[in-house]
Amino acid sequence: VEVEGKRYTAKYILIATGGWPELPEIPGIELAITSNEALELPELPPRVTVVGGGYIGVEFAGIFNAAGSKVTVILRGDNVLRGFDIELRERLGEEMRKRGIEILTETQVRSIDRRSSGALSLLLDHEQFHETDAVLYATGRKPASAGLGLEGLGIKVRRDGAIEVDERNRTSVPNIYAVGDVTHRINLTPVAIAEGRAMAETLFNKNPKLVERDNIPTAVFSRPPVATVGLTEHEARERYESVQTYCTRFRPMKATLSGRDERITCKLVVDKVSGVVLGAHMVGEDAPEIIQGLAIALKCGATKRDFDATIGIHPSAAEEFVTMRFPVPDSD
Repeated sequence: VEVEGKRYTAKYILIATGGWPELPEIPGIELAITSNEALELPELPPRVTVVGGGYIGVEFAGIFNAAGSKVTVILRGDNVLRGFDIELRERLGEEMRKRGIEILTETQVRSIDRRSSGALSLLLDHEQFHETDAVLYATGRKPASAGLGLEGLGIKVRRDGAIEVDERNRTSVPNIYAVGDVTHRINLTPVAIAEGRAMAETLFNKNPKLVERDNIPTAVFSRPPVATVGLTEHEARERYESVQTYCTRFRPMKATLSGRDERITCKLVVDKVSGVVLGAHMVGEDAPEIIQGLAIALKCGATKRDFDATIGIHPSAAEEFVTMRFPVPDSD
């Protein structure tokens, strides 16, 4: 490895350069910002337009909305958080709109232009214009592998720049490893940390370790937050012959007492044959904290009967996961 003219050598090399925001090639894209610059703005823009509805898009939409900006989210698809369970996507979209966030679906930005007033003008589909004060692009990230000279070493790199690795995070070149967002694996910080630890255990403690990639929990720190572990309903139905879902939507007691208009959604996806809980999903306050605990249950292969036999803590939102007794009609 060469850095600023100085050469470093080692028996093993680990590539963990992460990812970088990806921007489309449209006129005026230099006027947009990404998550890299969003927290360094000199002042709060009165109007913010977020392009993209993934993790970063909905999180920053919530941040700017809470800070007082008028927020618009522009999506190419039909809803936020593509790839998440449909129940979560619908509920989060509703809650975002309830908080005053405008969501434009099935819409694309064709160009960005700055007007004489200083405002930004976005040309959308069908020759429509949208005016804003800041445009934050959150349409994806790409592996930060460019400029490392990987091809010259013979390291296999995918078309999108992701480094190909095996189950032990080894690249196609002996003694060179890669972890995290620079690979084609799950792009989550805790996963990258686990991969790094497993590699260190294997190489230096002579204790071969593999990272189990099933039932990895994840959270979106939107407003309200979303958390999930395991399979979505759609994924479960593709893999299992008979699937049941259990779902509840309720107003938590603290919201009832305070008069706040808040709702929480909890959902379980279950294999009807074995009773094994395949997925747990939640939208609402404390969702990340609750799903982290449920991730242990799913990792241990807990069944719906195990959930039913567990006594809940009352009053709490978490108890809903152990008190849902009846499946959603026609979910079988």
